[in-house]
Order: sequence, then C-alpha cells, then structure tokens
Amino acid sequence: MDKSNIRTIDLHMHTTVSDGTDTPGEILSRVRASGIGLFAVTDHDAVKGCEVIISVLTAEDPAFLTGVEFSCRDEEGKYHILGYGYDPASGPIRRVVDLGHGYRMNKLQARLDFLSTQFGFQFPEEDVQALFALDNPGKPNIGNLMVKHGYARTKEEAIRDYIDKLHLRSEYVRPEEAIRGILGSGGIPVLAHPIYGSGDQLILGDEMDKRLRRLMSFGLQGVEAFYSGFTAKLREQMLAFASRYALYVTAGSDYHGTNKLVALGDTGLGDRSEWPEGLNRFLTDVGI
Repeated sequence: MDKSNIRTIDLHMHTTVSDGTDTPGEILSRVRASGIGLFAVTDHDAVKGCEVIISVLTAEDPAFLTGVEFSCRDEEGKYHILGYGYDPASGPIRRVVDLGHGYRMNKLQARLDFLSTQFGFQFPEEDVQALFALDNPGKPNIGNLMVKHGYARTKEEAIRDYIDKLHLRSEYVRPEEAIRGILGSGGIPVLAHPIYGSGDQLILGDEMDKRLRRLMSFGLQGVEAFYSGFTAKLREQMLAFASRYALYVTAGSDYHGTNKLVALGDTGLGDRSEWPEGLNRFLTDVGI
C-alpha cells in the first residue's frame, strides 16, 4: 500500500475483547466512517480482536496492523507495552497472552472475594459466570456489575470507593517477557503513553531516560509519542528521546468507546508533511 495515501493514523484502541465497549466489528465500522487510513486494535493481553478484524477485512478497508497492549510490571514500576505487526498465531506471543490472561483471572477472583468479605457484596451466580466468560475482565466490568445491583451509583465510584481498596500483590507480565514475545512473533515492541506511570505519576527527564534505556536493553524499539492525553510539550519530549535513540514513533488515541472520554483518531498527530522520521520509518518497516 502507498503510505502517501494515508493521512490519519490511530494505532491504539480497545474492543470488548478487553475493556472497550465496541465489538471488533463495531470498531471496524467506526474506523471506516472516521476516515482513518491506518489502524490497529490493541486489546489488553489479547489477540482475539485482531483475529476477528482480519477475518472480515476487505480490500476497500483502511490499512490494518495487528496490535496488543500488555500490562506489565517489575521492580522498577509499571509499563504498558504495545506490540505491532506480529503474527497472532505465533507461539511466543500466544504464551504471553496466556500468561497475562491467567494473571487477570486470578485478580478477578481476588477482587470478588474482597468485595464479598469486606463489604458483603454478593452477585448472582449467572453474573459471576458471565464475568469469568469474558476474554479479559477487569475493574470496569466489576464496577458495572456493582452498579447493576445497586452497590454503587457509577462505575467510577465502584472502582474508587470499593475495588481499589484492595491492594493486591498482583502477578504481572514482566516487560522483558512481553517484549520477547512480541519480537519472537515478528512484531515491534513500543512503550505506550510513556510519560504516564502509576496513578498520577509523570515520568520525565532523567527518569524517562533511565526507563527507556532499560527497556531498550530488553529489545524495546519504539515509543508512542503521539497520544490523546499528551500536551505539545510532552509530545516534544518523547520525540526528542525517539530521535536520540533512533526509536520508532507511533500515534494512538487509546479509544475505549464509552468507557473513556477519548475520541477515535484523537492522537495529536498533525499533517502528514509534519510526521517525524521515526513514524515514517515505522510505517516502512511494517510494510505500509
């Protein structure tokens, strides 16, 4: 495909396979209607949404890249590692998906047990079974269930005032495991919304430099420098790091449907003539 025809990019969006509210089919329809020329679905710890999209794509549809977002943690902090252009049937990425899914289900059970013992919140068995049948259930799913049964007025209240009262010694995919799985399946690992750490933490300056160099030692190849939540100043910082270390650059909105007040295509990316070298190189190397 001639990338000169692509004017708009969104490489970070979520479907109902993780914590979005649009099914893969619905998100494809929205991408078609939006005029986005290149997109990627990046569900948390899952590749199923990409497989669905691939099965229904037509020659007239926008260009598509397989994507994933692994929720990672180690002794140094939390990271969200994006993977692009991988083979979804490949063993290495499947193993990381299975690992992340197992950890997520363990957390789901621990949170339900906590709500029951700490607050006396009980849910019908059919609702609990429906939760465990989801591809990647998380706090928003539990919060919605609490609202349904009158335990909270809103999903946000449920998470803030109840679910987040549990401080788990959680199991997480380590960043090197995610990066290794992406690389082993022919993909490109990219650090998602790099400046945002845990909670309200902002990672800047020397701290960012240290973090990037550490992740690069595992094989990190890019940064999401264009992101819906970034100001121009934050974008410029990440573009400077990308230039310093010859990293790829990507652009994503982090669209979640109605679960998040972010519009599809809201990346902060300007006119194509202004795209940085790291983004153009990324497009070339993923075959766009």
